[in-house]
Amino acid sequence: MSRKYFGTDGIRGTVGVSPITPDFVMKLGYAAGKVLVRDEAGGAKPAVLIGKDTRISGYMLEAALEAGLSAAGVDVMLAGPIPTPAVAYLTRALRMSAGIVISASHNPYQDNGIKFFSKQGNKLPDQVEAAIESALEGDIECVAPELLGKARRLDDARGRYIEFCKSTFPTELDLRGLKIVVDCAHGAAYHIAPDVFHELGAEIVAIGDQPNGMNINDGVGATAPQALSAAVREHEADLGIALDGDADRLLMVDSSGRIFNGDELLYVMVKDRMMRGPVPGAVGTLMTNMALEIGFRKLGVGFARARVGDRYVLEVLQERGWLLGGEGSGHLLCLDKHTTGDGIVSALQILSAMKRSGQTLAELTKEIALFPQSLINVKVAPGFDWQQQAAAVAEKRFVEDELGDRGRVLIRPSGTEPLVRVMVEAEHADLADRMARRIADKLLTAGS
Repeated sequence: MSRKYFGTDGIRGTVGVSPITPDFVMKLGYAAGKVLVRDEAGGAKPAVLIGKDTRISGYMLEAALEAGLSAAGVDVMLAGPIPTPAVAYLTRALRMSAGIVISASHNPYQDNGIKFFSKQGNKLPDQVEAAIESALEGDIECVAPELLGKARRLDDARGRYIEFCKSTFPTELDLRGLKIVVDCAHGAAYHIAPDVFHELGAEIVAIGDQPNGMNINDGVGATAPQALSAAVREHEADLGIALDGDADRLLMVDSSGRIFNGDELLYVMVKDRMMRGPVPGAVGTLMTNMALEIGFRKLGVGFARARVGDRYVLEVLQERGWLLGGEGSGHLLCLDKHTTGDGIVSALQILSAMKRSGQTLAELTKEIALFPQSLINVKVAPGFDWQQQAAAVAEKRFVEDELGDRGRVLIRPSGTEPLVRVMVEAEHADLADRMARRIADKLLTAGS
């Protein structure tokens, strides 16, 4: 389906620049509302839950969405600052018609976006997104005054979600005896994540928990885990947990300050599940480290690669009937715990694995050593197709032959910029760098 506004994760951009403007977002709310009114079973009045992260622009966009939805005859429930996965959960738990998140996830505060969830807590189907885009072509025609939507606050959204997160942790376990640093990225989980882990018994040191509307993801959180690593060492903590701005992404740090990425954490989750039953397979992406694929093969666990993006990981999981998947960036999916990626819930799965086994993160991941990855972005002319360049194709084939089954090559065009991304994995960093440069040089010559 060709989309004009919707990307793989909703609509996102710089605030004040189309489409992230108040007039467009109001029209988006109206268009979504018209589709919901049309599709609501039995002609009932739809109701939508809206949550947001801590960006200053969230106030403006929330008001615009509320106005558009009300004009279409849709009731609105406002949850305030709350993680993206909390909106997915509450939409399902409260039997809402849909959920909407105002967030640009790990991006800086100047950006924002709009993301939708279905009543089941999943990403909207393509056909619904297509219907909303079609409705955007028309004008706003406000319903009769008696049919306007109403708005109210959901005052206990935070408490409901805290209890949900805790319910995904085994009742026979607790976190007593652990000192954990929790980095909330000055984002949507600032008033939630520390309480979840504290209420399960851990001693908590919170950082990145003072949002001011403009410091989200700024030198903290899952996109800047060095801050967490330093804090863990400073406070002599046992563990560190880093979330991103909307708390759907997770990285962790052990007591030495070593950072564990999403690939390693997915491996820990799979190993833990295997202790309690068979795990037929797990899903990664084209960027997932080759060491994980080899590690799963040794465990007898199937492995499939999806396109980059948690949306595509979810699609492959659903197609195969598997439960566990993720990305190296920290998007992790446990479909028997939640319908979408959830940083807090994922952290609780890792903590339960550590508690059950009595092992540290380093011990749980000792069987896999991540291959060094060299990533080079090559600027090319718009419309450049690297697969039509004989020299580049030949160089890729040469590198793959050199690496054999102990390395991997991935070349993919950027979806947003005139770039071709070259990634080479190998057992040694210098080999990965050298081989990536060989391919990049051919692309640079062809694309200039």
